[in-house]
Amino acid sequence: MIRLMKTLRIISLLTMTCFLNIGQVEAQLPTLKGIRGVAIAHIPASENLFIGSPSICILPDGTYVASHEICGPKSKATTYVFHSTDKGKNWKNVSEIRGQVWSNLFVYEHALYIVGTSRPNGSLVIRKSIDGGKTWSTPKDRYHGLIREGKYGGAPTPVAIHNGRLWKAMEYVEPDIKAWGKQYSALMMSVPLDSDFLNADNWILSNALRYNSSYLNGEFGGWLEGNAVISPSGEIVNVIRTHIGKKGGTDRAAIIRISEDGKKASFNPDEGFVEMPGGSKKFTIRYDSVSSLYWTVSNYVPEKYRSLGRPSEIRNTSALCFSKDLRTWTVAKVILQHTDTKKHGFQYVDWQFEGNDIIMVTRTAYDDGISGAKSFHDSNFMTFHRIKKFRRNVK
Repeated sequence: MIRLMKTLRIISLLTMTCFLNIGQVEAQLPTLKGIRGVAIAHIPASENLFIGSPSICILPDGTYVASHEICGPKSKATTYVFHSTDKGKNWKNVSEIRGQVWSNLFVYEHALYIVGTSRPNGSLVIRKSIDGGKTWSTPKDRYHGLIREGKYGGAPTPVAIHNGRLWKAMEYVEPDIKAWGKQYSALMMSVPLDSDFLNADNWILSNALRYNSSYLNGEFGGWLEGNAVISPSGEIVNVIRTHIGKKGGTDRAAIIRISEDGKKASFNPDEGFVEMPGGSKKFTIRYDSVSSLYWTVSNYVPEKYRSLGRPSEIRNTSALCFSKDLRTWTVAKVILQHTDTKKHGFQYVDWQFEGNDIIMVTRTAYDDGISGAKSFHDSNFMTFHRIKKFRRNVK
């Protein structure tokens, strides 16, 4: 059963602003049954809002920091930040950031950063916090975190450090394409590690690779929410979610190559697509030097659910998976699962290594004793989970 502590509530929509009621003691809140973990935030489906873009990182002092945004037709572009000082057992809201969505938390040289967009399909922005996320810089101009003005997309996918630079995959939104998925062009941005991350002049953006209707024999529906990853050969690649339009189709990701200087992105469709469990939904990939494996927690689709919809629509299962080469993936263990695919989902998982464990947050659509989630997609919870001794699942 999920412990419901210090849980987020939306109490007013009339003002078109999300006011938070963060309890200082345990609140009388819905009880979830059937999965283990801790609820960080909850929004009833009746509010016509849902939780998006969960992210998590660990501060140098061991504090866990998690964040999410609120999505929906009446939402404002706001991200909420939480702390846990007891290894994820309890959580406290410490700040809210207006004008920040689709964002990833990361730590570099004792400072906390959040990078994403100013709104859905908004400008590229980055903020810095020197007090663990309680207060944040404001991206008011190109010298203070406004990386690029325009329309961009992204998700809480990891940054990578390689060849003296920090790398982050994002997407450019093509103004002449209106269809979701097809409008996103994949790119990589990077910045020297010894520079000011808030200064836009220090960032390089690669060319953006557009949607191509000929890919995957016409089944290609677009790519988005890419991961910056160091490949086995030592180059930066963008391992990106591939939207598949065919019901019962196979989950695939795409591997886009990035030049050493970060300026050129290239893709070979004959070898760039790989079968990957959950590759049609957002995923996070990180490399573990202890096991010499790449790991992810993704929305793997077991055989018995494949006929129920397109791969991108089946999110009732989250599974721990690993790969030696980013091309061949093995499902190690199912972490979360519900038999219903319509109103249950454990999606957009972000996670970190912590010793022998993986700690993770997920956008969770689940029963809450009220009306449940609106759909598998429109999550009513953000939940925290721990995978203990994750390496023992390698066979």
